[in-house]
Amino acid sequence: MKSEVKVKVIGSQKDSTGEEQRIELVTEGKYIKKNGNIYVVYEESEISGMEGSTTTLKLEKNQKASIRRFGSTNTEMIFEKGKTHNMAYETPYGLLDMAITTHRLEVKAENDLPKVRVHIQYRIKIMGLEDTMNTLEINVE
Repeated sequence: MKSEVKVKVIGSQKDSTGEEQRIELVTEGKYIKKNGNIYVVYEESEISGMEGSTTTLKLEKNQKASIRRFGSTNTEMIFEKGKTHNMAYETPYGLLDMAITTHRLEVKAENDLPKVRVHIQYRIKIMGLEDTMNTLEINVE
């Protein structure tokens, strides 16, 4: 099953001082259901700071989600409630080591419709640079 969809992404990031940054992106994308998994593919924009990158959100049946970005930014972020995943974050300035700990992962998907709601709360530690609490909400219709 493949459909054209509207993708709304709301992300917030709170640093150790309590300062919060928030971005909102609304774009067109593709919804693909394959082997019981859901894929949502969309292009990033200047608003997200990742213009020139394509993002693929993968939602697995076993309550695991991942976000892969290719283009101006190359990275994969893996989300599983209660687990920490270490990865490299490739930027135009070089590779950064990053750890993501997922505190909350909720996925609500319609069986026969390309409609999905995702809510993720997670902590990112970028070694030597930053430690932030993050919320990501993705709505697909």
